[in-house]
Amino acid sequence: MAHPATPLPRNGLLVFQRLKRRHCAECRTGPLQMLVLEDGAPRCLDCADLGHLVFLPRGDTALTRRAREESALSAVVVRFNRRKSRYERQGVLVEEAGLARAEERCLADAEARRRRRMRDARRRAQEDVRFVEAFAAEIRRLFPGCPADRAREIAMHASVRGSGRVGRSAAGRALSEVAVTSAIMASVRHVETPYDQLLMSGVPRHEARRRITAAVETTLRGWRTGVSEVG
Repeated sequence: MAHPATPLPRNGLLVFQRLKRRHCAECRTGPLQMLVLEDGAPRCLDCADLGHLVFLPRGDTALTRRAREESALSAVVVRFNRRKSRYERQGVLVEEAGLARAEERCLADAEARRRRRMRDARRRAQEDVRFVEAFAAEIRRLFPGCPADRAREIAMHASVRGSGRVGRSAAGRALSEVAVTSAIMASVRHVETPYDQLLMSGVPRHEARRRITAAVETTLRGWRTGVSEVG
């Protein structure tokens, strides 16, 4: 029954799953869903003293590893893949108590990962708040006439995590003047000029930008030379 390419485990027992319809050579029960080969003859799990084990399908590597660690007795379950002409692992047989202990360990790990994700999320949120404040402060330094609430609005929009906007670029993170000015120009273009309406009316983007260039420059010039407002 065993194929020459049978993947015998380095340590432990091997159980075959869903092979040809066979009966146990000892107790004659069958057909067997899982069997063990002893001297070439099939044995059911009970006759092979493995009937008390429970089947754990493959898929969760951590749970499988821990279940085997927690079980004094375990076996690897394989099935022959005719298309690939080889045996493939389907899971393991482990002690029920060992599986329960392994599940508890994995649940503890899952809770630890959940708490770590929460801590990381809080840390990122705090970092984002500090960065928005720093970005807004740099806007106000370069453009003192820009209202404080407007500067914060621009900073928040430009620095949304995962947005790909200028505030998340390397230059933006470094608060370079080019990046900060680019963020301000983009905001002014959409808020202080009819740029969006031009686009919606079918005006090509480059032509729309050309038409509102003077308005953008006027706003930036006023913010750059104006008196800082209390916001």
